[in-house]
Amino acid sequence: MAAPHIIPAGALGLDGRPAPSERVVLGYIGLGPRGLWNAREQMNCPQAQLVAVCDVWKNRREQAKAIVDAHYKNKDCAAYVDFRELLARPDIDAVGIATTDHWHVPMTIAAARAGKDAHTEKPLGISIAEDSACREAVKRYGRVFQYGAESRSTAVSRLGAELIRSGRLGRIREIRVKAPNSVRGGSREPRPVPEGLDYEMWLGPAPWRPYSGCPDSGPDWFHVRDYALGFIAGWAAHPLDLMVWAYDTHTTGPLEVEGTGVIPTEGCNDVVMDWNVRIRFGDGVVMTFQAWGVEPETEPKLAEAGNYAQFIGEEGWIALSYRRLVTEPDSLARTPIGAYDVHLPQSAGHEANFIECVRSRRTPVDPIDDAVRSDLISHVSEIAIRTGRKIKWDPVKEEIIGDPEAARLVARGARDPWKV
Repeated sequence: MAAPHIIPAGALGLDGRPAPSERVVLGYIGLGPRGLWNAREQMNCPQAQLVAVCDVWKNRREQAKAIVDAHYKNKDCAAYVDFRELLARPDIDAVGIATTDHWHVPMTIAAARAGKDAHTEKPLGISIAEDSACREAVKRYGRVFQYGAESRSTAVSRLGAELIRSGRLGRIREIRVKAPNSVRGGSREPRPVPEGLDYEMWLGPAPWRPYSGCPDSGPDWFHVRDYALGFIAGWAAHPLDLMVWAYDTHTTGPLEVEGTGVIPTEGCNDVVMDWNVRIRFGDGVVMTFQAWGVEPETEPKLAEAGNYAQFIGEEGWIALSYRRLVTEPDSLARTPIGAYDVHLPQSAGHEANFIECVRSRRTPVDPIDDAVRSDLISHVSEIAIRTGRKIKWDPVKEEIIGDPEAARLVARGARDPWKV
């Protein structure tokens, strides 16, 4: 007699998980340390099923596939070099993108056109024009988008932003934002492309240059302008995203932005460093945006915060930091949010929030509009430093006012076929 055929409980949804036909089917692109961490989080969502991974490094592809297969106890995960093959799969509903920064927008747009929702790491784009094109594509194709600034999915960050928006500080007088500085150095010495790297695909839209080791390490490419803006956008994306969550820069009229910084002329790393930017919003509130180390930290409570957005008001101050909330007086952090106060979206986890919104078609906790608004502050600050003069920015029209030379810096070229 034939043995009875046993159907696993998970296949029927009897283990508390949705049946496979009801789960969000995922692919993940970019499997460095950050991408692999995100992919693990998404695999742990009962409503999700990760079926494909993609990376230009062979060892990362193989490592990620092995991890996914071990998690699901099968050999079904597909591994790709070219992200377009992953996006072409009709069974995939959504993708995670944790590549080098210069690939974030081209891949997110390609995903939207392919009918896929996207969880994209921060910062968003490497130019203002890229940010605008990404937002337009997400909205045109009706896609769910989650920005990878995960502090929004913490209760302390939400509480701080709700307290600020609910008026607990009284009138806001000043905003201070600090983030880690970029790093000098980097080699320009050409050397052989290592086995297992598709260097041409790694470069993608960036200008071609001989391989010099940059793709090997995030601390290198993070600080090369062809691939990123440096930490004025990379690490600063965290406090700037929280700043936008707590204070709507789009309703205050034109911004005046001026600042100083250093652009190294030696080594490969050529992004803005040591930045010190002053922004005056249309309502008169002044924001100071600095790299750590440019000026001494005057507030002992924030000396070890790493990065933060501090709101100084008539009734004290609140600093939103990476998974931390610091206040003066201390009692502010224990203030309850009332029924008639501002209530911001709640999330039990950034990746879980994305999966839930893919299923429900609701707006995630960190949507495309906020991603663009926070990213634009980095871009306009960088333009002010590079031009060496005050920039006037219209946050509604999203354009530089009265400076055609500076306005040309809102866009960058890209190699075919990667123009967006």
